Amino acid sequence: MKIEGWKARWLIAFGVRLLKLLGLTLRFEIDDRAGIVGRPVRSNYIGSLWHNRLLIFPLVLRRFFPNRHGAALISASRDGDLLSDAIHRFDYDVIRGSSSKLGASALLQLSDVLAGGGDVVVTPDGPRGPAYELGPGIVFLAQKAAKDILPINLEYSSCWRAKSWDRFIIPKPFSKVRVIIGQPETVKSTANDSEFEIERLRLQNTMMSLVERR
Repeated sequence: MKIEGWKARWLIAFGVRLLKLLGLTLRFEIDDRAGIVGRPVRSNYIGSLWHNRLLIFPLVLRRFFPNRHGAALISASRDGDLLSDAIHRFDYDVIRGSSSKLGASALLQLSDVLAGGGDVVVTPDGPRGPAYELGPGIVFLAQKAAKDILPINLEYSSCWRAKSWDRFIIPKPFSKVRVIIGQPETVKSTANDSEFEIERLRLQNTMMSLVERR
């Protein structure tokens, strides 16, 4: 069923309010291996987070990175319409497209944000998976923009799992959230498909090394 108009706006406003209330109950712990939290912005990055950890990431951005600004890549699907509006309410810009198949327009817009000094955030296995499989789009973006990828992971002490393709994670109230910021990863230039696949797998393995509970 398609939800639009005032019903969609009400649903988004209610969802954002509920998410903020949930955030007030959570206990956050930061594991900043990149050494960027609370420090002046000297470099901008392509933030990379698995799709099933996405729910409270807007809260993480505003809590730990209030001085960093940029855009999130959100799918052009109907569900993406609602998510885009919600992310805008956290004062973060949105670019529409797929992380697995970056279209020319999305790639150009993301590159422009990076060139302007902003960060971008991508879920490299979204919007339809397979879960924990890094799509080629983020590798293309890092090569084109010549920017490092910043692996990010969220671990929860207690959570619910949705019956979705990626077992989407919803933290339970009063649970602990461990925010893991990995070391920035520089993507090498590649001359052929074989070299590209080596880089893609290397980045996928790096992101998976941060995951403690699948």
